[in-house]
Amino acid sequence: MKDDRGELDLTKQIEKLQKKVGELEGELSIVKGIGMNSPEMREANETIVTLRQRINELMAINKSHQQLMGKQIVENEELKKDNKALAKQIDDYFHVRMTNTRNSGM
Repeated sequence: MKDDRGELDLTKQIEKLQKKVGELEGELSIVKGIGMNSPEMREANETIVTLRQRINELMAINKSHQQLMGKQIVENEELKKDNKALAKQIDDYFHVRMTNTRNSGM
């Protein structure tokens, strides 16, 4: 004879929970199946792919710009050095001219 304890009967509780788990697993598989194949999910996946491609493109552009800026910074430093050297040459030239002019009595 089976002892029926109503809501306290663990066997009944287990059976109810197993039935509920089975129902929920079925619903979950339906939701997963519909969700992954829904137009919204397909569109979202396409958007994700497009955005990832754009990110890769932007990263390549960023790398290219960094390399270009590095070259321009080096070139700018070289031009500054050349400019200082030319300024010194001009200063030296005028200094020599002024000295020669003074020595010649003009």
